Amino acid sequence: MFLRRVCAKRSCSIAFALIFISGTKVEAQQKSTLKGQITSVNQLSDITPNDWAYSALQSLVERYGCIVGYSNRTYRGNFTLSRWEFAAGLNACLNTIERLIQENFILKNDLDKLIRLAKEFETELAVLGAKVDFLEQQVAFLEDHQFTTTTQLRGEVIFAVSGAFGNKQAVSSGRSQSDRNVEDNITFTNRVRLSLNTSFRGQDLLRLRLQARNTIPFGTAVTGSNMTRLGFDGNDNNRLDINQAFYRFPLGDLVTIQLDAVNVGLTARGVPTYSPVDSGARDAISRYGYSPIYRQGGGPGLDITINPRGIIGANFSYLASTGDNSDSGQGLTNGDFSALAQLNLQPNSVLQFGLTYAHSYETPERGNVSFLQNTGSVLTSRPFGNIATTGNHYGTQATIRFSPHISLFGWGGYSQAIAEDSPNSVANLRGSQGSKADLFYYAVGLAFFDLFQEGSLAGLIFGQPPKLINNEVRETVNSRVRKREDDDTSYHLEAFYRFPITNNIEVTPGFLVIFNPEHNKNNSTLYVGTVRTTFRF
Repeated sequence: MFLRRVCAKRSCSIAFALIFISGTKVEAQQKSTLKGQITSVNQLSDITPNDWAYSALQSLVERYGCIVGYSNRTYRGNFTLSRWEFAAGLNACLNTIERLIQENFILKNDLDKLIRLAKEFETELAVLGAKVDFLEQQVAFLEDHQFTTTTQLRGEVIFAVSGAFGNKQAVSSGRSQSDRNVEDNITFTNRVRLSLNTSFRGQDLLRLRLQARNTIPFGTAVTGSNMTRLGFDGNDNNRLDINQAFYRFPLGDLVTIQLDAVNVGLTARGVPTYSPVDSGARDAISRYGYSPIYRQGGGPGLDITINPRGIIGANFSYLASTGDNSDSGQGLTNGDFSALAQLNLQPNSVLQFGLTYAHSYETPERGNVSFLQNTGSVLTSRPFGNIATTGNHYGTQATIRFSPHISLFGWGGYSQAIAEDSPNSVANLRGSQGSKADLFYYAVGLAFFDLFQEGSLAGLIFGQPPKLINNEVRETVNSRVRKREDDDTSYHLEAFYRFPITNNIEVTPGFLVIFNPEHNKNNSTLYVGTVRTTFRF
């Protein structure tokens, strides 16, 4: 029973479970069950990636996340496993799915698949103490009560009490301290997401996601800097919109295609970020919870994933934020877009890392240019002013999983911005079309899983937000002509602790500190605190 409790944890991996299987004595009654059936583990044939059971469990893990032991939260099903290892993974899925069944989250065809697996590995599951009768009892119930046998409704609601604090608002590098105070009123905000997940063939997914929110960003209007923004912010005055619509399907055994009609960024497209504390509803509180290279672009597009569970894999993505506009200079190929290619290297369950290149093109047609999506200083967002800008982005990200409970992670990136329109059109800028600017950023962090409580996550992040380190364009400041660069260095320090109240409610207090905001040592330190409550159903 101790093993079953361990394997039910979110951080359980197959390898971790195997350690306990090999080191735990089988109770007398369980030994009696196996007597006369199995005399040696060697009599059990291994489970290979070509077996039906392998692909069946893979599909359950991908859809319901019932094995999350690897730091990038995927089940790397490309290795041969013993039946004991496989049964440990299946048992972890059973524990998770028992809860999801009661919440009406499971598709009937997936239940049928799970029942077949449970019967095939009945002997091994008996050793682990798993009970599978409950699954069969629920099939008839679901057939009578599901509003559809192909679609499940998932919901996520955030309530957040937040505030930004500091002496004075930040100003750009090279300027004296502002005389404007930080807008430090405490706010109570929300974000609501409802997702309809539909599968027609068991391996495909059609997702429609509705969103409403009223979380005003702690950006330049509040603190003078976008470095203080929260990862779940955004204000639509609680207007309900479709903010995600895609169809994902496999193409053979190694390739997955995703077609996007609406998407808000590359992280929604299956591209691993190698950060176990991704920004959003449940993990890091800031926008800097993963590398800014993944925040390029949005809109309609295409994503291709190759061998996602293998030692070597790859992702290719293309998003066009003006892809729904047929006007001149817009559309899928003539307007704003971002393209990304990533090589994924996952040699084992301890070390995973990615090498990433992205290319972006952004114009002020739909608002202000926001190079690297407002994760750094104001100067990094618009190196040449609010004009069309091309970007070449290079990044590396890695995670080291020291144990099922501790991960070290980090990322670093370099971007080069290129002016596509002449900055001469901006009053205080001097330069020419084709001018270039260089940006650099990095971060390291620690993640602690199940700290003090099962299902909890504590995170710590330290790094340098994107900084403009070289720029060919100059600007006039106080009658002086100077390079438009960040002179000093900002530092980002973030800590949070997520703990579950129930299976569906989690509370995350978090604190963010920005030293020398806007890469200007003349600015006072800025602070952001939040208590985020997440409801999932």
